[in-house]
Amino acid sequence: MDKPRQSTRKNRQRVYIAAGIGAAVVITVAMLALEPAVPTVEGAAIWTDSVRRGPMVRSVRGVGTLTPEHIRIIPAQAAGRVEQIHLRPGVTVEAGTPLVRLSNPELELQLMESERQLRTAESELLNLRSSLQTQILNQEGVIATVQSQYNEAIRQAKTNEELTARGLIAPNEASRGKDQVVELETRLDIEKKRLALLHSTVETQIGAQQSQVRQLGAIVAHRRGLIDAMDVRAASGGMLSRLDLEAGQWVNPGTELARIVEPGRLKAVLRISDTQMRDVVIGQRAFIDTRNDTIEGTVVRIDPASQGGTIGVDVAFDSDMPASARPDMSVDGVVEIDRLQNVLHVSRPNHGSTGQTIGLWVLSKDGREAERVQVRLGQTSVNFVEIVSGLNQGDVVILSDMQQYDSSDRVRIRN
Repeated sequence: MDKPRQSTRKNRQRVYIAAGIGAAVVITVAMLALEPAVPTVEGAAIWTDSVRRGPMVRSVRGVGTLTPEHIRIIPAQAAGRVEQIHLRPGVTVEAGTPLVRLSNPELELQLMESERQLRTAESELLNLRSSLQTQILNQEGVIATVQSQYNEAIRQAKTNEELTARGLIAPNEASRGKDQVVELETRLDIEKKRLALLHSTVETQIGAQQSQVRQLGAIVAHRRGLIDAMDVRAASGGMLSRLDLEAGQWVNPGTELARIVEPGRLKAVLRISDTQMRDVVIGQRAFIDTRNDTIEGTVVRIDPASQGGTIGVDVAFDSDMPASARPDMSVDGVVEIDRLQNVLHVSRPNHGSTGQTIGLWVLSKDGREAERVQVRLGQTSVNFVEIVSGLNQGDVVILSDMQQYDSSDRVRIRN
């Protein structure tokens, strides 16, 4: 009687086990078939913009400073010690306004020595002129004496010829008279050549001494100028923008003593990333933001080389500077490259460049979900980017960073 009951109980256990295994298989298959849970994004944490069609301004941005167009740097002409500082930066000066007083006793000693050498050279020049004039006068006197002797010898020779013809003197005596005439004629010619030689060397000797006098005079003038430069004055009118000296400080030649700028004539010097400089050219419009005003200007110069990954761009202003503008003021600048007409564009996302295809999240009509689509970008600007394909006018896209959701193609927006 007990054996049939045990068989029935075992069959029931087998059925229960089989049913449990089947249920587990069904649940496992169902779970595998379910899609991953859609991640949720806080609506207040995202930045969105609508795709629109119309004109788009291409521009690049850079940071820089306002720099005076005309800067006059006053360097130290000679080494010296700062004795007195008359003015400090920030004041307006005129040409000739005293700025700093330097001193250098060694320069004064050098000037005195140069002046002594100049006086000596001038005295030697006077002595040389006198000596050469005396030599010329002496030589002219010698020529006059020989000329007189020569004339007397000619008269004596004629007399001897007449006496010889009458037989009153011997022929040898007449011959000696003729020889004396020839000798004196030769001496007279030699003395005249000596005088000509003296005249020809006068200019050379005096010229050499005059050159030495001029050279010493230039040295004296230079050293006197260095002494005068110890009293540093403004070379032109303007605003004293820099004078970083202290009393007692020793400065070397070439050290910048002061800097004077022309007020109201400022330019902006921007540093723009060299990767954005491809389309920047001279003559383009630029807008400079001083945080208080926006000033319109024109690109007038571009540095030929890159420094630290940026290139310098000078912007000159077309109108008067606002009162808030100051030299060395930090500014932001935007250079307008081009204006595209009737193009599809949107605010520039935080990634992507010209010609790239990137993933952007597009909001649904009700704004409760966003789906990632592939978008091809066109021309880029500081604030906007052209849309070539992937989006339509009116689409609302998420522009903030969504990299943490790259594993999903759809997200839920929680408002």
